[in-house]
Amino acid sequence: MTSLPAADLGIMVEHLTAHKGVINKLELYQEKVTIIELEDMIRLQVNMMRVHVNIMLTLINPYHHGYVELPPLNAIYPGSSHLPHHMGYRYRAETDNKWITLESHTTAKSMADENYSSALMMQDQNVRHVHADMALQQFQVMEMYAEFMKRMGWDFTPRVPTQKLINTYQHFQKMFA
Repeated sequence: MTSLPAADLGIMVEHLTAHKGVINKLELYQEKVTIIELEDMIRLQVNMMRVHVNIMLTLINPYHHGYVELPPLNAIYPGSSHLPHHMGYRYRAETDNKWITLESHTTAKSMADENYSSALMMQDQNVRHVHADMALQQFQVMEMYAEFMKRMGWDFTPRVPTQKLINTYQHFQKMFA
């Protein structure tokens, strides 16, 4: 790629700056957590973001002329197509594990949102495609954290009573009839 739309470059410059901060934050979290599975998820997220940085650097490299693809998530976490589900504890304050999990989940969600929104605005097809893939990988990591939170009992999803669903359904069914 010898030429890149200015908008695409500007978005990637913002992403690279954000990635530096997020990677540093996640590395600090990785040292603080006491649940091995959580440490593995954070390590995956850090490795994934480092790959994303390298991909963006390749995309902005004026001497690179080939199509750039994002490796699949299971290639970023060596030796496994999914994260291990063991619960190895090194006892310390569980509250640190909880807030780090909640914040890391939110970070993955935010990065997925940002990458997807950016992909919609990007003009170069390769840059757009790679950022859509990055969004999907962040979403996969977000889902890993969500499943972990559920197993740990840290998830709360309020439910709507059936009658409220029926009332809502009937309202819109009439509106579109």
